[in-house]
Amino acid sequence: MKLRKFGIVVSLAWIIIVFTSAGTVQADWASRFVVYEGNTYSISDQPVEPSSIGSRLGKVTSYSDKEGIYSGHFSNYYPVGTEYYTINRTAILNAIAVKVSDELFIQANYEGEYGGSVINWNKTWGYLACSFVVAMAGLFVWNNWKQSGSHHNKNN
Repeated sequence: MKLRKFGIVVSLAWIIIVFTSAGTVQADWASRFVVYEGNTYSISDQPVEPSSIGSRLGKVTSYSDKEGIYSGHFSNYYPVGTEYYTINRTAILNAIAVKVSDELFIQANYEGEYGGSVINWNKTWGYLACSFVVAMAGLFVWNNWKQSGSHHNKNN
């Protein structure tokens, strides 16, 4: 019975370690930013002319001013519902426009991938499976070692 409880504790410990050690990059919370399609865009002070606005990309779906890792179209500055647009003759991986009001758009410059919304599940499950196999092998060795030790004591 003790071995079963020990196995459960070891398995849970491995799961916690694997999920908390999966490296992600957090955005710089000292600046204002939005996240669109897994990419971080730093909010500039540069307005974009309404005539330069292209098609609507999406909108803020999650807001928080508390540091952490969030998913979706996220912002630490703009409220939920704030819209993102393309800028004519500008690649999305260079900049996008954030709609502040009907006639005011602000440029947001690409900074890189946002770790909170990019999870490599294949890698995570791979780590979890390997960790589980190592934990179970350790339990098997420990159990056999304990049994062989108790068997020795009976013969003496």
